[in-house]
Amino acid sequence: MNAIILKTVFLLVLSNFFMTMAWYAHLKNLADRPWWLAALASWGIALFEYLIQVPANRIGYTMLSLPQLKIIQEVVTLSVFVPFAVYYMHEPVKLDFLWAGLCLLGAVYFIFRS
Repeated sequence: MNAIILKTVFLLVLSNFFMTMAWYAHLKNLADRPWWLAALASWGIALFEYLIQVPANRIGYTMLSLPQLKIIQEVVTLSVFVPFAVYYMHEPVKLDFLWAGLCLLGAVYFIFRS
């Protein structure tokens, strides 16, 4: 696989980790705090996500189309979110995760086939 694509995917995985923490970790860690405190904490975490995501997309866009970048982002999002939901948030494993993943594989096929 091309070094640009590998670097893009690596950075998107890292940025998605921060994004997932910013969007959802407050539901577990700050549930007893005011919403605005959770929003400020999430915003602080999201800053790191953007500091990684913007370079990832700029690097990827030198070789990939915008729709290809978006589909990669969605696959990465699900790949990061499912382990987060199961291991960190203690959500039950559902067969729906598999079906969603298969739908994304279809999206990857169609966006990269030409």
